[in-house]
Parts: sequence; structure tokens; C-alpha cells
Amino acid sequence: AVRETYRGRSECAALLQRLPAAVHSSPGAIEKEQQEAIEHIDEVQNEIDRLNEQASEEILKVEQKYNKLRQPFFQKRSELIAKIPNFWVTTFVNHPQVSALLGEEDEEALHYLTRVEVTEFEDIKSGYRIDFYFDENPYFENKVLSKEFHLNESGDPSSKSTEIKWKSGKDLTKRSSQTQNKASRKRQHEEPESFFTWFTDHSDAGADELGEVIKDDIWPNPLQYYLVSTARSC
Repeated sequence: AVRETYRGRSECAALLQRLPAAVHSSPGAIEKEQQEAIEHIDEVQNEIDRLNEQASEEILKVEQKYNKLRQPFFQKRSELIAKIPNFWVTTFVNHPQVSALLGEEDEEALHYLTRVEVTEFEDIKSGYRIDFYFDENPYFENKVLSKEFHLNESGDPSSKSTEIKWKSGKDLTKRSSQTQNKASRKRQHEEPESFFTWFTDHSDAGADELGEVIKDDIWPNPLQYYLVSTARSC
């Protein structure tokens, strides 16, 4: 938003510099009074932009304050969720966007998911991290899988993640290359790409839909999605 503001100012300044030439070269061009009005509008707009920047800084401070205040409640919620078997896989399966990314084997692997945590960095605008905690499972050695999203000072996005240490023959991201019979290949073609390819996909960190869905939609209130199946059965 700040970069857009500065770009807007420079464009306005360039236009204002060209106005006098337009006045002298075009019949019925902008009159002096109108030109002065435009210059004053630009001055007022600069003040509006300054207040917008100030508001952004103050909003950031408020968000940082309440992020800290929420942490004990997130911790308490995680402790309570740990008492409910298959809470997170149920939550993901019930979420329309996440479920679209899950194949059958992904769901099996996610039955070992015991905890999810989202951590926004101190400077919230600079990024966040999502941690997935797993019990011992037949798919990979990792106890924790993480993916981080960063914005550098120029606003360019990037991401990095844990390398998944797959157990022999269990790499779900390579299942499409496994030799199967014709019927199995057809069924496999209909399944989505593995959920776990998300950990290796860093092609467009600025438009990572799954990361944004988990951070902004699921993490604030996962219970609403866990209870979807219960509501359907009522």
C-alpha cells in the first residue's frame, strides 16, 4: 500500500509538470483557475496519503498487541484440541478449499496430524509460519513440517519449508509416477495433486492460496469446520 501511495504521488507530479504545456498548446485548455485547483487537490491528497500511512502504522501496532494477548488462548485451545482424535484431519476434510487438495492417501497421512500452529512474525507485514505436528507414522520421519512466508523490504514474497523425509515407497508427491494397472491409473488421474506437494511448491509465494486459507480462515476458528459433519448429521 505504501509503494502504491508513492507511485501515485510520482504519477501526479509528472502530470502536473505537463499541465502548463497543455494550457499553451491546446485551444480551450485548462484555465489557470482550474490548474490551481488541481495543484491544491494534489496537496490535499498528499495529506490524505500521509494520514493513511499513519493509520497503517497504528493498526499494525494494535494487531501486534492483540496477537500477543491471543497467544495464551491459542495455547489453551491447542491443549483442548489434543483431547479430540482426528480433529485436524476432520477440519481439513470439512473445509471446501482444503478438501479439494486431499487425496485418499493424504487423508490417511493427516490422521497422524496432532497439532497445527500459525505464527505471525513480530512485524506482521513481513510474513508468517505454519507448523504441522505429527505422531509417528508410516509415511515420513519428520515430527514437524513447517512452511514460512516472507516479504522482504521491497515487498517481494518468498517461501521456504521443511524437507519431507519420506519413508521408502511412501512419497505421496510421487504417486502419479507409480506403475499401476489401467483402472488404478484412471482413478488416480481423477484425484488431486498431493496435499504434501504444497511443501515443495515455492513458485508463487505471493499467491499461496492454501497458506492464506489456513492462516486467515481455519486458524482463527477451526472448530466451525470440525463441527460441519456434526451439523449435517443433525
